[in-house]
Amino acid sequence: MKRLNLTIATACVALLAAQTASTPDVLTPQAQRKKAPDFTLTDATGQRITLSAFKGKVVLLDFWATWCGGCKLEIPWYIEFQQKYQDKGLAVIGVSMDEEGMKIVKPFLAQKNIKYPVVIGNDGLAAQYNLTSMPMTLLIDRDGKIAVSHTGVVDKGNFESHIQDLLK
Repeated sequence: MKRLNLTIATACVALLAAQTASTPDVLTPQAQRKKAPDFTLTDATGQRITLSAFKGKVVLLDFWATWCGGCKLEIPWYIEFQQKYQDKGLAVIGVSMDEEGMKIVKPFLAQKNIKYPVVIGNDGLAAQYNLTSMPMTLLIDRDGKIAVSHTGVVDKGNFESHIQDLLK
């Protein structure tokens, strides 16, 4: 049974990875970018996180949930990006859409060793960002404007390239 479960899990990861092979995202031209909706929510450590406070940084904003397979695939990439680019001006913020809230999210953060801020989203925030399915990841430029919005699993290399461009 364990071997069957491992085979199924491996197939799911392969399927998710194959889905990322679609047309790469492109950065929205600077003049056409729209301001990212601001929010203030409390993270897992009790700190209030306000998106607009990150102006001057490039923000990777990730809408996810503990039950979302694609989200679980991406999170290690975002941890890697945070570690690699935080000194150059990248901030990663996770927005969990788990209905159970921090009760289920805190153990997940500890298990995955997620060090960036994670807040619990709500229906109002989801509507502001036109969240229809997860994962959904945005790159917000240093001026607080949305440079990329991607629903589904991102192409890791493409997204990292965009992060590098926005950090220049």
